[in-house]
Order: sequence, then structure tokens, then C-alpha cells
Amino acid sequence: MSIGTNVAEKANLIWAIADNLTGSFKPSEYRLVILPLTVIRRFDCILEKTHDKVRSLSEKKQKEGKFLGSYDDELYKITGHCFYNTSEFTMTSLLENSAQIYNNLSDYLEGFSSNVKDIISKFKFNANIDTMNEKNILYHVLEEFVGDKADFSPEKISNIEMG
Repeated sequence: MSIGTNVAEKANLIWAIADNLTGSFKPSEYRLVILPLTVIRRFDCILEKTHDKVRSLSEKKQKEGKFLGSYDDELYKITGHCFYNTSEFTMTSLLENSAQIYNNLSDYLEGFSSNVKDIISKFKFNANIDTMNEKNILYHVLEEFVGDKADFSPEKISNIEMG
């Protein structure tokens, strides 16, 4: 797949997501939802292959009374990156329980390593999550971000294309 094809596919995805935001957000505010979710989805795709191993180590360390942060290096080694997510959820598994999407998304975001949580906080995304939840579009927006067209894994879309 060429760069142009990937970019066009992702642009179409963004327009589909924007359709879900219509009426709940002003067009000038769409970026406040789409950009953070794009970044979060990229992290999610990168961590997908190591999710179960990270969860297993995290659960083991919690049983031993260790606090998250005290074994970051071990988690980084598993992921092969300087970030991780210890939540039981992935973006895909969030969709398995639409009634709990808001609470489960909060748990998922809280499971990221502190450096990723810092990035997410810079987006001031929580207010927009609240708005999407209040307007009953949170599930549908997340659903668009985990569909087949939303594979943001490095194997499908390069760092250059992500830019």
C-alpha cells in the first residue's frame, strides 16, 4: 500500500468520525476529539501484541504488593517501548460492554504509563470524553477508531504517514 493510499484511507476515517461528532461538537472542535484518539489508538496498536504479557506481569507484581511505577523497566522490556498499558482493556475490548464504555475507557486511560498519561492530559481530553458520553456518541466514536480502517499499527502505517 502506498503512502497516498494510507493517507487517503485515514482521511476517510476521520471524516466518518467527524460525522459522529456533528451536533455534539462544533466543526472547529472536532480536532479536540480526533487528534487525541488517533494518538491513543496508535499507542494501543503498538502495545496490542504485548498486552497479555504486560497484564500478567502487572497482576503478579500487584499480588506481591509492588506499586505501578516501581517495575516500569520490566514493562518497558516486555513492550519494547518506553510506554505500556496495564489496563485489562484494549480499545477493541472496550466495545464489548457498551453500557460501561465510559467507566471502562477511564480505566483504560488510567492504565497507561505516566509518560503517556502526561501526553493525554496535555490534550485536555477528559472534558471531551464527558461530552461524548453525555451526548451518547462515545461508543460510536470509539467504534470508528477500532474498525478495520483504523489499524494504526506500525506495520500498516509508518511514523511518517502518522505525521
